[in-house]
Amino acid sequence: MFGSGKRETAVVVVRDSEEVVEALREALETAPEEERAGLERAVAVATAAAEGLVADEARARAEWTRRRLEAVGFSGPLDSVRAVKALREAEPSLSLRTAVELTREAARRD
Repeated sequence: MFGSGKRETAVVVVRDSEEVVEALREALETAPEEERAGLERAVAVATAAAEGLVADEARARAEWTRRRLEAVGFSGPLDSVRAVKALREAEPSLSLRTAVELTREAARRD
């Protein structure tokens, strides 16, 4: 997510929640009747957890962006050119593209 210049270094978060949900769904397809209720519940719980992880990550990025902007005294609209500029001043290692994405995401969650 953070980078400098033309060469951007990506921060990759690897989660296997999607694979777990898929494995549970496959198990449910061939499960005997006595296991179906438990597997159906497991699929529902795993699906909800996987969806929650995505929301939590987006919320964390938006909060980080807001905190960085507040730290440099920015108080305007989050989806403005000024916000992108302020964020890049606060975090010089951010690429323009990443700063735009972060400010837009923060604005959507505002």
